Amino acid sequence: MPRIAYLVSSAREIDLDDNPGYPTGYWAEEALKPYERFIAAGVDVVVLTADGEAPVPDPYSLERIFNYPDADRDFFASVYRTFHQDPDDIRITLDHTTQQELMASRRITLRLIGAGKTEDEAHALVCEAAKIAWAGNRKLVDVMLSEGLDGGLPEQALRDAVNELDAAAQALSDERLARLQAIDGFRSPVALSSLSDADLAEFDAVFVPGGHGPMVDLADNADVGRLLGILHEKRAPITALCHAPAMLLSAPERADGQWLFEGYRLTAFTNEEEEQNKIGRIGMPWLLASALQNAGAVYDDAPFAWASHVVVDRNLITGQNPNSADATADALLKALDR
Repeated sequence: MPRIAYLVSSAREIDLDDNPGYPTGYWAEEALKPYERFIAAGVDVVVLTADGEAPVPDPYSLERIFNYPDADRDFFASVYRTFHQDPDDIRITLDHTTQQELMASRRITLRLIGAGKTEDEAHALVCEAAKIAWAGNRKLVDVMLSEGLDGGLPEQALRDAVNELDAAAQALSDERLARLQAIDGFRSPVALSSLSDADLAEFDAVFVPGGHGPMVDLADNADVGRLLGILHEKRAPITALCHAPAMLLSAPERADGQWLFEGYRLTAFTNEEEEQNKIGRIGMPWLLASALQNAGAVYDDAPFAWASHVVVDRNLITGQNPNSADATADALLKALDR
């Protein structure tokens, strides 16, 4: 049975520009989804933190805007892909997905079908309205009502679809938090600092979920450097998601004096994505993507922000953002032949 070192940040604060001590931690979805995927695959998962302190979820990651059900997120992808023939021309920002009601597209479509529209007719109405909302920074329901794209639905039915989505997202956030709190390893993690080199060599891989926390306690950590050096020597998979590639900056130098991952192709949370989220707008002390490039990485991101994107280069596996959680976990399982 493969044994994964599941290294989670135990940081609770990050010093932002003009806002020191801002709450942080691990990203809830990024920590939960891969963990449960690994357990289901029969992998032995050992939860570690650098200092043995129990990790905490970033409060920002528990906001409903980051906990839309997968069915709603996937349906919205089918909507925005109709905006242009070339996906490189689509710029979907965090504001688009969180402020314009576009994520309610699926639930509105179901109501249109229930009112007598065919599936194609309902989808076409929502896509047309979504494109107008996306281009004009307007709310989806307002566009459907003002542009005659409501398909005969009363305003309250449209508003109810948005409210239903909000309630489902909050319920999913609450459920994820409860599932995380029920994991013994998250309540009582093993201290990475307490493990010998021989202990570390017993792991077959490392996986690190993101959140801004890894930028605080994993980016300049000698014990993280030990773990990376030992696993890299045996060509074990090293996997990091979103902000977690910050831990790669702890890697030791090679014999030639270069960074251990010099010339490796990788991805991580982009500067553009950082500029779009609340914490990034307050002011980051440093930008992860730039730091990795400066260290010697060949940076590789998706054609547009927030798209799922995974990069595999030799034994290094990296995922770009929270939407890449499932694919990143699956890439590690593939590397472990699970």
